[in-house]
Amino acid sequence: MGAMSSVFNSASTLVTLDFYKKIKPDASEKQLVRFGRVMTGVMVLLGLAWVPFIHLISSQLYIYLQSVQAYISPPITSCFILGILWPRLNATGAIASLLTGFGMGSVRFVLEIVDQAHGGAYFTNYMIRRLVDINFLHYAILMFCICSLILVIVSLLGTAPERSRLAGLTFATVDGKMDVHPVPTAMRKPAAETAWEHRINLVFSLVLIATITGLWIHFR
Repeated sequence: MGAMSSVFNSASTLVTLDFYKKIKPDASEKQLVRFGRVMTGVMVLLGLAWVPFIHLISSQLYIYLQSVQAYISPPITSCFILGILWPRLNATGAIASLLTGFGMGSVRFVLEIVDQAHGGAYFTNYMIRRLVDINFLHYAILMFCICSLILVIVSLLGTAPERSRLAGLTFATVDGKMDVHPVPTAMRKPAAETAWEHRINLVFSLVLIATITGLWIHFR
């Protein structure tokens, strides 16, 4: 539940700040929070709608989670590892690598779903059959190698990023001086906890402890 909560919170924040705020730059904080809550609800519904398809990947939940991660993580890992090791890489190469990984992961994922939905022998083409039958961990290695190659080639074809913008972001520039811009507005601090709020928090904390203790005694 903690992992799901963090995923929903992060995803809704991403959609709110990277899409909604770009479309409506004058949106107030209240509107951003409201939109974020709505997107969290939408993502929960999408997650529930996806549950019936889980068994098509694997009957074991752990293998399902690892296989899905294997289709998502390789391009991100490639950009992160190579990005901190080699300052020559640029944003264009990273975007190309991420899009390549997204395409490769999506193709394998869709083919696997369709094949399992038809009993596991739907595709007869040799190349597609090999693509579907390859172990997901081996496919993740293949994705990582291809995404890394795309990242390097596209970055070399483009311009190198400015050294000053990489300060503190790579091993080669870890000691570089970062540009600091002071915030003109004063920091707003939350109000101190009142005595009534302290009592309410204490009561809910005791209820939580009693609930956890009761569940542990019942299911031990």
